[in-house]
Amino acid sequence: MTKRRSRGDGGLHWDPKRERWIATASLGYDGRGKRIVKRGSGRTKTEAKAKLKEVLRDYEDGLAIAPTGYTVENAVNDWLAYGLAGRTAATVQTCTILSRTHILPDLGRLKLRDLGAEDVDKWLAEKARTLSTRTLQSLHGCLNRAVKRAMARDKVKRNVVELCSVPTGRTGRPSKALTLTQAEAVLTAVEGDPMQAYIVVSLLTGARTEELRALTWDHVDLDGRPHAVPAVPPHIAVWRSVRHGGDTKTRKSRRTLALPGRCVEALRAHRARQEERRGIAGVKWQDRGLVFASEVGTELDAANVRRAFRRAVAKAAGIVSAEWTPRELRHSFVSLLSDRGVPLEEISRLVGHSSTSVTEEVYRKQIRPVIQTGAVAMDRIFSTDREP
Repeated sequence: MTKRRSRGDGGLHWDPKRERWIATASLGYDGRGKRIVKRGSGRTKTEAKAKLKEVLRDYEDGLAIAPTGYTVENAVNDWLAYGLAGRTAATVQTCTILSRTHILPDLGRLKLRDLGAEDVDKWLAEKARTLSTRTLQSLHGCLNRAVKRAMARDKVKRNVVELCSVPTGRTGRPSKALTLTQAEAVLTAVEGDPMQAYIVVSLLTGARTEELRALTWDHVDLDGRPHAVPAVPPHIAVWRSVRHGGDTKTRKSRRTLALPGRCVEALRAHRARQEERRGIAGVKWQDRGLVFASEVGTELDAANVRRAFRRAVAKAAGIVSAEWTPRELRHSFVSLLSDRGVPLEEISRLVGHSSTSVTEEVYRKQIRPVIQTGAVAMDRIFSTDREP
């Protein structure tokens, strides 16, 4: 004889219209006195009961509002639409491209509640065959933030992405540094080129390309104060960048650098040429005070600088311009100083590093006094009357 189910155990019946078994359970009444009924359906009795147990589990975990069909694609799209408020347009674009190129095609169809750590591990391992470690970290970050946002909105019980580590991806193109011979060839080749001042200042001061693109004339002193006590040499104040908010990568990277004589000459010539361009542009000129600007005074973007840089250095003997980028002028600065015996601690101060072991992560604030070591060493390295 079949045992009768206790009250509250729910029921199980066949729905001829849907052609599925329906399992139901009553969970009491809501605040309006309406009965709370949860259902699970399946092609078999066992499948329907299992589905009902899953629904009841979510209810007990506080996920009663989570739709059972909510997918990874839904979570990522919701994050892209509402979770990036306040971020820059470039950040939004990068996250969108990464998500739609790598996350949605591979994981988008999975139900978010069914996404497991093993799924994420396999996905990252597969991506590691073709992508760099940095890109893998970005992909992991995008998916992690999307699932975390969904979890905060009761769409899933836990964030499995946070439990997964990022594997090592493909090795990217290693950064290079110009030798002294190559550096001299570049400096000679770019004479008279619109990019001359940019290249000279970058190579002889070690400033980042993002810092030079934001450099303004009111942060450039080409005369200095030689009669002051102590004397102040010509210098630039590296206090800004093109990053969001206008500040440098960190506050500690703000520094004031003395200019080698070659930089002073190049910047004076550059300012004169800029005044000519201003006159040619007329009313189209947008005066933003930028040292390195477009033909109408507006800010240069990274692609502009990269193309102009490669055109300029293509004239240098022994240089394949396509193999070099503007940021490698900074690496060359460090390498040249190190080769000439400048202490690594002093080089770290010049490029904004807090220690010799950290290269782009922790920076050191140095605004006063003007750091002169780099200018003095560069004047000695590139002096026209240098002894052989």
